[in-house]
Amino acid sequence: MADESNQSPVAEGGAMNDLLVRFISAVFMLGLATIALYLGGWFWIGFVVLLGGVVLWEWNRLVSRFGISAIGEVAWQFVGALYVGAAAMAMVQVRINYDMWGVLLAFLAPVIAVDVGAYFAGRLIGGPKIAPSVSPSKTWAGLIGGAIAAGLVCILAEYLDLGPGGFAPGVSTAAIGGAMLTGAVIAVIAQSGDFFESWMKRRAGMKDSSALIPGHGGVFDRVDGFLAVFFVLFLIAVVPAYIGLA
Repeated sequence: MADESNQSPVAEGGAMNDLLVRFISAVFMLGLATIALYLGGWFWIGFVVLLGGVVLWEWNRLVSRFGISAIGEVAWQFVGALYVGAAAMAMVQVRINYDMWGVLLAFLAPVIAVDVGAYFAGRLIGGPKIAPSVSPSKTWAGLIGGAIAAGLVCILAEYLDLGPGGFAPGVSTAAIGGAMLTGAVIAVIAQSGDFFESWMKRRAGMKDSSALIPGHGGVFDRVDGFLAVFFVLFLIAVVPAYIGLA
């Protein structure tokens, strides 16, 4: 515990101001996303396109600081367009297939739960780091905590049966096991997206992908886990559906 007597009023005031800025920014981002998700249709599509465009700008901003050749930069930009574009298409598709609550609880909340569970488990338990050279704050305990938190959210979504047909409460023992496994997979994918973005920032020598969000850094910093999860969802669900395999 920090010795509060050694902290100056200026330092305490600065910390409180930073926390207030972060809170206001978080509320604004959450509110904007919720409104777009609720309205659906072209509102959601527009929001996703705007989000993807900003992330691509930040991606290219990082790549420009890699110190690689022009051809290398173009290749990275192409990869970024594929990665972000595929994730964006999956985000649009799930809102077409599900209502607001289905998307929120079955697709968005588990990824949020990974961050929350990893944060608290990492703080309370600590222990060995996963990849300290890439992201010094990520621990194995945090990953497990994130997996458990995501699994619990998946159980809730399974219980409510948030399919296109609406709510149909009920869940079997087998479904609980499947939901926990799904949560673990989501946690691994989301954390991988986080590590990947952290690696890009270290390669670029930057702390944040940009300074667009006061107190939070860039948009890429906030959605790195979502991008990874929705990119995988695009590969395993959207693509097969379009080519007639699902």
